Amino acid sequence: MSIYLNKDSKVIVQGITGGMGAKHTALMIDSGTNIVGGVNARKAGTTVTHKDHDGNDVVLPVFGTVAEAMSQTGADVSVAFVPPAFTKAACIEAIDAGIGLLVVITEGVPVQDTAEVWSYLQSAANTAGTRMIGPNCPGIITPGESLAGITPHTIAGKGPVGLVSKSGTLTYQMMYELRDFGFSTAIGIGGDPIVGTTHIDALQAFEDDPETKAIVMIGEIGGDAEERAADYIKAHITKPVVGYVAGFTAPEGKTMGHAGAIVSGSSGTAQAKKEALEAVGVKVGKTPSETAALMREILTAG
Repeated sequence: MSIYLNKDSKVIVQGITGGMGAKHTALMIDSGTNIVGGVNARKAGTTVTHKDHDGNDVVLPVFGTVAEAMSQTGADVSVAFVPPAFTKAACIEAIDAGIGLLVVITEGVPVQDTAEVWSYLQSAANTAGTRMIGPNCPGIITPGESLAGITPHTIAGKGPVGLVSKSGTLTYQMMYELRDFGFSTAIGIGGDPIVGTTHIDALQAFEDDPETKAIVMIGEIGGDAEERAADYIKAHITKPVVGYVAGFTAPEGKTMGHAGAIVSGSSGTAQAKKEALEAVGVKVGKTPSETAALMREILTAG
């Protein structure tokens, strides 16, 4: 089992002919993802060719719209590699077409644009109930089945750990640290102030997934997402959760890396988030390696 993405997912790439789109389409195909086509209005009617893991040619059609791509291929997942200025329009197009899962990799999307897309997702216009992951995220991987995003698929295989993280690189590190156990699904939700899928969404999905035995949650300074997740864990999550919060040494009041990672006063600090999580029984490591060791203890004891 997995959350949101599995071996049956049919994936299209918005921006498949661009530099990043082309590069990561090739990597997703190599991982075994069922890529069925791409979208670029200016290149509609053409094809792109990549190699699969065995060196065979994979010829992919390029469509003018997401709706056309879905009707021709049966796609239910789209991965967007679209420049920031055009990301809002690409998201609205995918939602209007009724895509099931929209994974937005693009970094630097204006927060106003993301807010408008988020609002659109909550509105009656989202008739298909599209779920968005991102923006500014590595996407989602169900090891051995499918990758929608940029996570290196060779880090870890299938296993009982569910991983949800604000940070891309910390997603990769945690997968490496626990590679001997493996993952049901690893999802990078992105570190922007507004994202389509939250820690809470992923926690509930892992709670509902019978193959996920324990959950790692990675947060970072800024905002109150981790504190809200702690409240949710207390009320709704029965599976063991371990956590890590990036930014224990960050100076107060300074924006660090991700647009959402700014601390104001005592709110949003790593220590405050750690205390909120520990208050509801979540063990929190001071480093990624310590967090992995806490998870290892839970898995070996169980």
